[in-house]
Amino acid sequence: MSNRVVCREASHAGSWYTASGSQLNAQLEGWLSQVQSTIKPARAIIAPHAGYTYCGSCAAYAYKQVDPTITRRVFILGPSHHVPLSRCALSPAEIYRTPLYDLKIDQKVYADLWKTGMFERMSLQTDEDEHSIEMHLPYTAKAMESHKDDFAIVPVLVGALSESKEQEYGKLLSKYLADPANLFVISSDFCHWGHRFRYTYYEESQGEIYRSIEHLDKMGMGIIEQLDPISFSNYLKKYHNTICGRHPIGVLLNAVAELKKVGQDMNFSFLNYAQSSQCRNWQDSSVSYAAGTLVVH
Repeated sequence: MSNRVVCREASHAGSWYTASGSQLNAQLEGWLSQVQSTIKPARAIIAPHAGYTYCGSCAAYAYKQVDPTITRRVFILGPSHHVPLSRCALSPAEIYRTPLYDLKIDQKVYADLWKTGMFERMSLQTDEDEHSIEMHLPYTAKAMESHKDDFAIVPVLVGALSESKEQEYGKLLSKYLADPANLFVISSDFCHWGHRFRYTYYEESQGEIYRSIEHLDKMGMGIIEQLDPISFSNYLKKYHNTICGRHPIGVLLNAVAELKKVGQDMNFSFLNYAQSSQCRNWQDSSVSYAAGTLVVH
């Protein structure tokens, strides 16, 4: 009896992005062609996970910095939107489908992570319901297409971690971040503003609401660029900005802090910022997106 390979279907294809491989390829090529590769090679990127009509052009700024000739493993850290999770979880799948081509999970790294006892196993249903990792799969496939048989992915669903847990996972993953053959994709949108998100922070001195949102986001982005996990935690406690990937970002910042202790020189730069729409009154709502790159010197 043959063992059936467990596949995660591209469950958001046809709604959050096109299910047509040729259309998707053309869209991704279009967005990537608009952008310069300025800060290559990326060791980690932060990029959004909304529908591609909203954030496809923003995400291109991050993915353009990926170097497929050296990348052999892509870790994708996405926040959990639907299930309560206090730790991190691994997928039960072996293959992640995309309309471009199938991506295989690195089972050796998965086994090593599992052995630590720090991870849960999510159900296939949970995996397919969640969009935060899936929205990075087509872009990963596109960025890596010239070496599509030479790499594997390591998807990690990140729960609502305490600061000390973010530190533990950062420490654990820092040895992987230290390896130039690994790329970390950190999945996060920025401010979700409006009554439907129960977040309406507004600083009048900034003028229009959308300018206040941008000011708040850029303050957080500046702190991320400083690569200081404690400052980022303090910023979130003070402003409660609705950055949905704050825990994956926290894990990355802690991993970087670990490597800095041993003298690794790194810097992070944001390359693009966008909003789904410009909020001008209290009935409006918007989601912000940012794309950035971590480079190791």
